[in-house]
Amino acid sequence: MKVARIYQRVSTDEQDLARQAHIEQSARAAGYYIAGVYREKASGARADRPELLRMINDLQAGEVVIAEKIDRISRLPLPEAERLVASIRAKGARLAIPGLVDLTDLVDGADGVTRIVLESVQDLLLRLALQMARDDYETRRNRQSQGVQLAKARGKYQGRQPDQAVHLRIIALRSAGHGIHDTAALAGCSASQVKRVWALHRNCQSHALR
Repeated sequence: MKVARIYQRVSTDEQDLARQAHIEQSARAAGYYIAGVYREKASGARADRPELLRMINDLQAGEVVIAEKIDRISRLPLPEAERLVASIRAKGARLAIPGLVDLTDLVDGADGVTRIVLESVQDLLLRLALQMARDDYETRRNRQSQGVQLAKARGKYQGRQPDQAVHLRIIALRSAGHGIHDTAALAGCSASQVKRVWALHRNCQSHALR
């Protein structure tokens, strides 16, 4: 039986994980038993993501890790990204990422020089994918920084704008008595965002009553 663990990630509270829901359906259609689905909103440029670490800890030998793209797993600098992948491989698991060439079946059926060459090619392809994910991250950061600097120079920079719809949902849910984690799940955001928005709301109420 083929066993998979699915990792889904977006970078910010405002982004939606629902777009990656198709991964689980595709994996089941490909004959995988899904041992776990791990979802979080965190930067791929951080290695200390709680759900990622929990998934690695849960991994069993022979399982595969499935994600939408390699950058969902990592946008880390190459040495750190390689250590992350090594921690997955150390559990006897492997990556199965759409668009990432997987030579596992060929490697398993080869020996001698052929096996060494195939393993080297597989490692090279993975390193290229990890480096491209990091390069894309740095390019986006540079463009964002340049855009901010241009906007500031023109006097038009207003900073990051909050998602008012999410904020209103949080306030409505908390006002109705829902707890922090229930509110986060229902509003589609993180618990930390619920705390920030609710604290700001209570602070505004306090000032209004003075």
